[in-house]
Amino acid sequence: MLLLVILATLIIAFLLFLNFNPQFGGKITQAHKARYAQSKQWDGKKFVNETLTEMDMSFSSMIGLMKEQFTDSHLRKPKQPIPVIPFDNSKWKSDPEKPKFVWYGHSVVLLQLDGKNILIDPMLGPDTSPIAPFKTKRFSENTLAIIDQLPQLDAILLTHDHYDHLDLASIKKLKSKVNTWFVALGVARHLEAWGVSSNQITEFDWWDHIEFKGISLTFTPSRHFSGRGLTDRAKSLWGGWVFKTSKNSIYWTGDSGESDHFKTVGDKLGPFDWSFVECGQYNERWHAIHMFPEEAVQAALDSKSNIMMPVHWAGFPLSLHTWKDPIERCMAEAKRLDQKNTTPQIGEVVVMGEEPYGQWWKSLD
Repeated sequence: MLLLVILATLIIAFLLFLNFNPQFGGKITQAHKARYAQSKQWDGKKFVNETLTEMDMSFSSMIGLMKEQFTDSHLRKPKQPIPVIPFDNSKWKSDPEKPKFVWYGHSVVLLQLDGKNILIDPMLGPDTSPIAPFKTKRFSENTLAIIDQLPQLDAILLTHDHYDHLDLASIKKLKSKVNTWFVALGVARHLEAWGVSSNQITEFDWWDHIEFKGISLTFTPSRHFSGRGLTDRAKSLWGGWVFKTSKNSIYWTGDSGESDHFKTVGDKLGPFDWSFVECGQYNERWHAIHMFPEEAVQAALDSKSNIMMPVHWAGFPLSLHTWKDPIERCMAEAKRLDQKNTTPQIGEVVVMGEEPYGQWWKSLD
């Protein structure tokens, strides 16, 4: 009898956790499903990629994965925290006609176009596993405090709803700094659950387009998936962004496996002055949704990008490769294929035409 009581208590506690933990975001309603059904990517139950996308999650693969988790784990993070350069407000405000960006590790970028400040995938929290028993800690410290340094924002953009891109703690601090949110279709329900007004949010399907304060924004396809809980896998969309002004064009690939959509984006909307390309957290088992570094370089070439900025690395140990493997392989392939790239330090203000190239990560051996 006691065992039954304990089991029932555990089940109830688990169900309460699933239903009331705010980390999971907003629940899907029939109204949401009716909205999603207007998308060509919705198959009636979930969003789907244009290309068949499967991952190796067989029993034997999972056994191998668990073994690898304990092999060379010390190489998956730097020996010391990666420093973040304090925000240089004077440099950021100078020459507003020149595009600028600041990379804050992983996929967080503050972008300035025509003097407008846009924050992309602002996951600045310390942990990408807020619902798990074990933390996945960030390589840099006190990153939530970065939000207090940021200038007033014109808009925040979200590519999809995974924990390493959409962070509750960050959203709570950012709500007072912005009143415009552009997000992938299905992501609005999370923001609304966290107190963002629905009239501040615009959702985008693939190829949806908007003119915003002199900037043309287009949501572009990627090959990935979404979900924050046990029951909402692929219940919101994922993708990338293209930014165009009268003088400049910039591509943000979003998380993606290798696909011919990079060439499609380049043909339709390129060429690009900058491309921010996913480059990290890959593994043979989930190769369909995360490119290898060599493929990231090819994606930049296929999309007709002048200068490539590798992102989705130097933030969290979300895969089994060493923390430096993405950038080292990417730089080697970029050199081989003559693809220009930039490698700023975390927090460094980068001005178009003055893109830095260095190997700062080597000093963290």
